[in-house]
Amino acid sequence: MGRNLQSGERLRPIDLARGHGLSTQAVRNYEEAGILPAAGRTPHGYRTYTPLHARALDAFLALVPGHGHQRSTSIMRAVNEAVPDEAFRLIDESHAQLLEDRRTLQAVESALRDLGPIDASGPDAGPDVVSGPGGTFIGPLAAKLGIRPATLRTWERAGLVLPHRDPRTGYRVYDEADVRDARLAHQLRRGGHLLEQIAPLLAQVRAAGGLEPLEAALRDWRGRLSARGRAMLTGGAALEVYLRERG
Repeated sequence: MGRNLQSGERLRPIDLARGHGLSTQAVRNYEEAGILPAAGRTPHGYRTYTPLHARALDAFLALVPGHGHQRSTSIMRAVNEAVPDEAFRLIDESHAQLLEDRRTLQAVESALRDLGPIDASGPDAGPDVVSGPGGTFIGPLAAKLGIRPATLRTWERAGLVLPHRDPRTGYRVYDEADVRDARLAHQLRRGGHLLEQIAPLLAQVRAAGGLEPLEAALRDWRGRLSARGRAMLTGGAALEVYLRERG
């Protein structure tokens, strides 16, 4: 809040709201959700708050950027219900998810670094190459990657690669984008990622329009992960203040 609060000071809902840039209705909603301890009441039934409520609101608002609204609500509710171990478990889960997201980002970045230029229609691609840049059938592509054609069919069913069909023969045809996706999937599989983890990543590659735009998206992703990590530190510090004042 914008001013120092004295122990035992009584705050009206409007005081608590203004000090945090909120509406009085938001303060009441936060109390009903268990984010704030129950308010005191005047003889006429009006709510009154204390500096402890202000610290609780400080903690919640600091937790949200790192943990999200729903989890931050659960953390504050656990603290206010005097089950801090549950609050710590929820915080640990957020940190574990952040670590997993970092590992996923690192895996994608590593896979991109390992992708070298490929000419799927080069002289060693075999006789079943389709005319046009980067067009190839399942056999030559599987040979390029060192995997079985059945693996490519499995990846297709999982949405990792999306070849089209030759209208004359009905054979699968992999264009340059399909070759790129297959190679990226291969690198991620070698890194231990599951098919269901790889599919949304490749969807991002397609949505970005290729690898070069994806690299910009990955830089943004890295920045957001760093911001989330710092927000978790800030939220943890504010929660510690509140825990100390609760006693």
